[in-house]
Parts: sequence; C-alpha cells; structure tokens
Amino acid sequence: MHTIEDLRARQACAELIALYALLNDERRYEELVDLFTEDATLFRPSSPDQPIQGRAAILEAFRKRPESVVTFHVTSDVLVEPAGEGVLRVRSKMLMFAATRGEAGSAKAPAAGTFEDTIVLTQGAWKFAQRRGALVI
Repeated sequence: MHTIEDLRARQACAELIALYALLNDERRYEELVDLFTEDATLFRPSSPDQPIQGRAAILEAFRKRPESVVTFHVTSDVLVEPAGEGVLRVRSKMLMFAATRGEAGSAKAPAAGTFEDTIVLTQGAWKFAQRRGALVI
C-alpha cells in the first residue's frame, strides 16, 4: 500500500513527463529546461549514445531543432520506483508524430520509444536529473 506522500510523488512524476512532452511540442524550451536539475543529463531517443550535459547545453540542443519541424508526443505507462531518499527511477513510453509545417503529406511514420529517468526532489520540486531516451520502432 502506498502512502499519500508516495502517491503525490508518483503523480508529480507523471505530470513532469506530460509537461515535458507538452513544452517540447509547443517549442517552449526555456520552460522545458527548468524541468531539469542544473547538472542534468539528457539522452535524446534519436541519439541515445550522445549525452547532453547541463541545462544550458540541453536548451541549445532544443533550439537547434528546425523551425519547420512540428512534433506531437504521447506518453504512457509511467512506472515509478523509489531509489533512495528524494530519488525516483521512472520508466515510461512515448509515441512521437512529426511533420514539416505547411507541407501537406509530410508526416513521418510515428516513432515509438522509451524513457528511463532519474527524478530527484530538489527545493520542493521533482526534476529530471537524468532522462535517457531510446527508440524502439
């Protein structure tokens, strides 16, 4: 049985993952990087062997996305496991649709992937310390 505090942490993780997808799709990258700790590491699903270290580098990587690319992320199957005081290991699935803005028929086949996250409680908020994505399909 889960405590109220445990359930709140699990809900916060699910909301963090959903907010990441929303901010990514809306290209609100300055807000997106605030979901990470200052020294966080991001491994994008499209390049899972290339770590992006720190908020500034993560922001720069997102800003390099071509303006014409439109994305739509769907997240699911969020599983949360305690990993120590104020640390959670979270696994989730994602489906991403992408197209080129203004080009009818430019939609690519959906990409399916996973994320394995380390989420930490810092200054009263849950944030990504590490976000490791991988494409499955």
